Amino acid sequence: MKSFARLIATWFYCGYFPVAPGTVGSLAAVAIAWILHRYADVPAPAFALMAVLLSGPGIWAAGVTAREEGREDPGIVVVDEVVGQWLTIAGATSLLNWRSWLLAFALFRIFDILKPFPIRRLEKWPGGLGIVADDALAGIYGAAVMLAAGYLHLY
Repeated sequence: MKSFARLIATWFYCGYFPVAPGTVGSLAAVAIAWILHRYADVPAPAFALMAVLLSGPGIWAAGVTAREEGREDPGIVVVDEVVGQWLTIAGATSLLNWRSWLLAFALFRIFDILKPFPIRRLEKWPGGLGIVADDALAGIYGAAVMLAAGYLHLY
């Protein structure tokens, strides 16, 4: 079970990328979303459901991996980036083009890195819940900006 937890937590080993593993996890989430949208016609709002469905296993896997690593939030855990990135994408209006994909990626990374109030507080929650919750809220912030930008025809 530990190796399965690590597979999920590192998002199929993206977390082992030697430079900026969180960014790599976000890029993997965008790539998967793009493929699903392009080839299976999955609409943007469906990524919110996917993020919610991934949250449970993600919290479990992040907690198991953090305990194994002996760290509160090890850099190899990137499933939280996938959850947050998919939430941001879900805020897109029906038009998904290169500008919306780029904006969703940038917004999530900005909110994840800067952690505006109260995102940083969620990091203090115990185990995998704290690991995933802060990125989920960063994703919700990103989704709100995506929604506003879409209504203003900015992408």
